[in-house]
Amino acid sequence: MKKAYDFSKAKRGPVIPQSGKTRVTMYLDDDVLEAFRERADRLGKGYQTLINEALKEHLGTETLNARTLRKILREELNRTVTSTGAKRFSR
Repeated sequence: MKKAYDFSKAKRGPVIPQSGKTRVTMYLDDDVLEAFRERADRLGKGYQTLINEALKEHLGTETLNARTLRKILREELNRTVTSTGAKRFSR
C-alpha cells in the first residue's frame, strides 16, 4: 500500500456506471406499495420490478412475454403457410 494517493483527477460516483436505469426517489401511497410488495412475494419477483413493469405497460412499452411472442409467431407462420398453401399451425 502506498503512503499517499493522488485523487486530483478522481471523479465521484459509482465505479461502474449503470446504463438504461436511473435511480429516483418518489412517494407512493402506502396501500399501493403494500399491494406491489404482496404481489411480488406471490410471484417471486422484486416489487420494484413489478412497479417498473406496470409503468411500462401503462406507457405501452411492455416487453414481450413468452405467451405474446408465441401468439405473434403463430400468426406470422400461419400467414406464411397460407400464402404457400401448406398446412396451418393451430393451438
